[in-house]
Amino acid sequence: MRALLPALLAVVASLASHAAEPVAFPSTTIDLGCVVGDLEKSVRFYTEGVGFRELPGFDVPASLATDAGLTDSKPLSIRVLVLGDHPNATKLKLMQVAGTKPRTGDTDFIHSHTGFRYLTIMVDDTDAALARLAKIGVKPIAKSPVALPDTLAPGMHLTCVRDPDGNVVELIAPRK
Repeated sequence: MRALLPALLAVVASLASHAAEPVAFPSTTIDLGCVVGDLEKSVRFYTEGVGFRELPGFDVPASLATDAGLTDSKPLSIRVLVLGDHPNATKLKLMQVAGTKPRTGDTDFIHSHTGFRYLTIMVDDTDAALARLAKIGVKPIAKSPVALPDTLAPGMHLTCVRDPDGNVVELIAPRK
């Protein structure tokens, strides 16, 4: 048993040193690509309703999209929306692939199927966000907005809405 102890300690030390290795990322923000059923409705929801602003988009030729494993010989035309002016601001890349009908799943609740299920966006003012969304016909889900517990986020409210494809978008902000 005494002979095993140094070997066991060496293994534990080795595992601990691997877990502590830093990983370098040139950006700590991710961009999220989302295939939508109606591109114009989705762009309107995220810009006029939520408050994203649109940047110049880009096209991906069918050959590149196919070689990368993104599509089955279909080109992509991507609209880029951004939160804020910072170079590392979150980008939402929306696309509607011509000639395809994407499969949709049950979007009743976030646990209805696997995959990315919702976006959480911090906004300045819950009531202002609700007013923008109401102008484009979007209503909150269930009893939203709801006050978050002070232990979680003092003074903040959670408002859940659905984008045009039924995806849940959480807006977190104080009520002014």
